[in-house]
Amino acid sequence: MTPVEVCLRPVQDKDLPVFWEVLTDPELQHMAAVTRDYHYDRAAFDRHWARVRANDAVTLRTLLADGDVAGYIAVFGSAPDREVTYAIGRSHWGRGIATAALAQMLRLERSRPLHAAAASDNLGSIRVLQKCGFSITNLSHGFARARGHDIGLTHLILS
Repeated sequence: MTPVEVCLRPVQDKDLPVFWEVLTDPELQHMAAVTRDYHYDRAAFDRHWARVRANDAVTLRTLLADGDVAGYIAVFGSAPDREVTYAIGRSHWGRGIATAALAQMLRLERSRPLHAAAASDNLGSIRVLQKCGFSITNLSHGFARARGHDIGLTHLILS
């Protein structure tokens, strides 16, 4: 596997069309499973990202892979329930980009504990989180809008 240069930078307006493309990819939606209104509706997407970008409690970065916008990573919520989330375009999957981005975000965002959740069959994302020190805390079930039925959810924590 060819090494990829991964870096994080503040979000710029020009990143948002890439984020929209990433979040509206049907394969990403299926993998992520638990989707929101802004994954399907551009107006809801624009409102969501305006709120997120204006919220000082959110640590948000654009994820660059070899200089190209590959997705985003964020930490949100109030202590002690802060949570990490990320989305990466499908063309960048399987190259170690998510792991490198999460490791960088964890150096930037020092609050602990940090929480994460993933569809239980999203083994790639669970593995990324575990490689960065997260441990599985419990399993639950929840409705996956992208799949139209309940799925298993894996909850993780970084202490």
